[in-house]
Amino acid sequence: MNADTEQNVEMRLGGAIHEGILGLPAKPRGLVLFAHGSGSSRHSSRNQFVARQLREVGLATLLFDLLSESEDEVYENRFDIDRLADRLAQASAWVAEQPELAELPQGYFGASTGAAAALKAAAQLPDSIRAVVSRGGRPDLAGEALPRVVAPTLLIVGGADTQVIELNQMARDRMQATTELAIVPGATHLFEEPGTLFQAARLAAEWFTRWLIPA
Repeated sequence: MNADTEQNVEMRLGGAIHEGILGLPAKPRGLVLFAHGSGSSRHSSRNQFVARQLREVGLATLLFDLLSESEDEVYENRFDIDRLADRLAQASAWVAEQPELAELPQGYFGASTGAAAALKAAAQLPDSIRAVVSRGGRPDLAGEALPRVVAPTLLIVGGADTQVIELNQMARDRMQATTELAIVPGATHLFEEPGTLFQAARLAAEWFTRWLIPA
């Protein structure tokens, strides 16, 4: 691990092989697993951008496909939060089995529906997941899992994404863990406006640095 590198990995999750992209900074101090939204994949350009920003502050990153190819062909599976959360938890177990990654504290970064999966998986793994960040997420879809999340959680929403702001506010009010709502001015749901995704990435990096990396 002498330099920032990316490598393709294969993980057996839920009885199928899932492909991922593992990014390693020179001296990783933690690892963030990404949960993409419906219709997306490990190749999400937005998540890859955020991952690069996280590696700059010493965090390893793992982007992977939550669904197998056959599962993704069934449209309803993309919104099966329980299935997605279980898959994310299985990926955390895979990380814990890798000698070079096992000692790294883990966090989750979820976008859109992936945010609900991240929160639900974090509720399943209270002793393993140290921090969660949601970008343009639907944390409300995590339902009854919200009060059971213990990991400090940052909810990032675009200032022009009015409906999602309201959903995030309601989710925040149900959570017992340390939870903050960060509004990025002028950003819409996908953070396509110039500079807005960078702002979201920096907020995520600051949150993970605060809660994920041991003092």
